[in-house]
Amino acid sequence: MDAVWLSPFYPSPQADAGYDVADYRDIDPLFGTLADADKLIAEARSRNLRVIVDLVPNHTSSAHRWFRAALPAAPGSAERSRYIFRDGRGPAGDQPPNDWQSVFGGPAWTRTVDADGQPGQWYLHLFDTGQPDLNWDNPEVHAEFLDVLRFWLDRGVDGFRVDVAHGLIKQADLADWQEPQEILSGNEIDKPRPPMWDQDGVHEIYRQWRQVLDSYPGERVLVAEAWVEPAERLARYVRPDEMHQAFNFEYLLAAWSAPAQYAVITRSLEATDSVGAPTTWVLSNHDVVRHASRLGLPVGTVRPNGIGIGDPQPDAALGLRRARAATLLMLALPGSAYLYQGEELGLPEHTTLPDEARQDPTWVRSGHTQRGRDGCRVPIPWEADAPSYGFGPTDASWLPQPALWAEYALDRQRDVPGSTYELYRAALRLRRAHGLGRGTLEWLSSGDEVLSFRNGELTVLTNFGAAPVPLPAGAEVLAASAPLDDDGAVPADVTVWLRG
Repeated sequence: MDAVWLSPFYPSPQADAGYDVADYRDIDPLFGTLADADKLIAEARSRNLRVIVDLVPNHTSSAHRWFRAALPAAPGSAERSRYIFRDGRGPAGDQPPNDWQSVFGGPAWTRTVDADGQPGQWYLHLFDTGQPDLNWDNPEVHAEFLDVLRFWLDRGVDGFRVDVAHGLIKQADLADWQEPQEILSGNEIDKPRPPMWDQDGVHEIYRQWRQVLDSYPGERVLVAEAWVEPAERLARYVRPDEMHQAFNFEYLLAAWSAPAQYAVITRSLEATDSVGAPTTWVLSNHDVVRHASRLGLPVGTVRPNGIGIGDPQPDAALGLRRARAATLLMLALPGSAYLYQGEELGLPEHTTLPDEARQDPTWVRSGHTQRGRDGCRVPIPWEADAPSYGFGPTDASWLPQPALWAEYALDRQRDVPGSTYELYRAALRLRRAHGLGRGTLEWLSSGDEVLSFRNGELTVLTNFGAAPVPLPAGAEVLAASAPLDDDGAVPADVTVWLRG
C-alpha cells in the first residue's frame, strides 16, 4: 500500500458520519486528539505510508461557529452571507426558494425562526438539514479553506480527498430543477447540467488550492470526489493546474460484462490521457453497496441504495467470485487503484442490518424507502473469536456486525492459501513488481464474453461467459482469482494474470 485515506475525524455532531464538520482544525474526542493525529502521521511516514485526509468544503455542520452566528443574524448580514440564505416564495414566504431536493430525500431547504419567534429565511442544504451549504461566492469562505489546507499541510498530511468536489458553486439564479436528485449519481449525458452540480466556477477554486499544495515540499495530492459524467467532463478536474486525481465512479457503476467493462475502461483512459493525468479505479467505498454483494445481484440490476431485510438478497458465493475477478482485473489496469477497508477480506454488505440500527440520514429523509449506506460501514472483523471481532472491548460496535462475519475475519485468512486476503496481498506485490500502475494498456480481445489486454509483460484475461476459456499456449499463470479447470482453462467469472 502507498497511502491511507482517512474519513472525517473532525469535531462533529455526527449527523452524517462526520461529514457535518463543526471545526476543521481539531479532532473529535471520539477519535482522539491532535497529538494523536500527529503521532499517526509520523508513524505512517516511518512505514512509507502517505496520509490523505478528508476535506468537506461544500457544507459545514449546523453546529459550526459560522452557522451558529448566522442563525440570529439579520438577512443580508455578513454572518449569513457565508451560507446560502434566501427569502421564501409565495405571499408569506412559506414556500422554499426553489424546488431543489436533498440527495438524502426531501426538500433541500429548511426555514429558520427569527428571534421574535416568527418564521424567517430559508437556508440551502443539498444533504442533511445539519449540513448547510457554504456560499463559495463569498471571499471569506475561500480564505478560510486556504487556511485549513495550510493547517493540515503544516502538520504533515500528504493531501486531501475533497468531498462533493463538484458541488461548491451553484448556478447564480438558483433556477428550479425538475429532475429528481439521486444520491451519488452523475449527470446523465443527454440532459442539461444541474444548477447545483459541476458548475465551471469550481475549477478556479482548485487552481488556487493546487498553488497552495505545490508550495509545500514533497508531493502533496488533491483527489476529487466528483460524481460527474461524461468522462471528458470529469477530466476537467485533473487538468495540470488543478487536482491530481478524481475518483472514477463510472467504472465503479459499470455492469459486469465484457462490453461494459471495455467501454468504460477505454473511455476513462482516453479522457484522462487527454489532460495528462492518471486514471483511477475503484470498486467499493463508504457510499455504495460493497462490490462483493453488488456483483451477486443479476447483471443489469439498478444499483441499490442499500440492501436490507425484505429486499432481494445477493448471491453471496457468486458475488465474492465476481468480486475477486473484478479486483484482479482492476489491479492490472494502469493508473491508481483505491481499495475500501474490508474488501481485502472479501467482506460483503451487511444486507440484514436491522432497520432500527440505521444511522444514515437517507433512511429517515427518504421516508424509509432508501436504506442508505450503513451496510457498507459496519466495522470490519479482525479476530473471529474476539468481542466485536476485535473492533472493541465489547460486542457493542457502533453498527451491529452480522454473525456470519467470523469466517471473513483477518485471523481466519492470513497465511491461508486461496483466501481473499492473500489474493489481494499477492496481486498488490505483483502490481508493484511489474509496474502496472505506470504501464500502458493494449487491448488483445474485447468480445461479448472475454476481455483481454496486455500491460507491460503481463497478459490479463477475464472470462465473463459461461463456457471455460483455454489459456494461450505456453502461458505462465502468475495469479488467478479462482482455481482454473483441471485442463487449465479459465472458468466463468475468473481473471488470470499471465506471462509469456
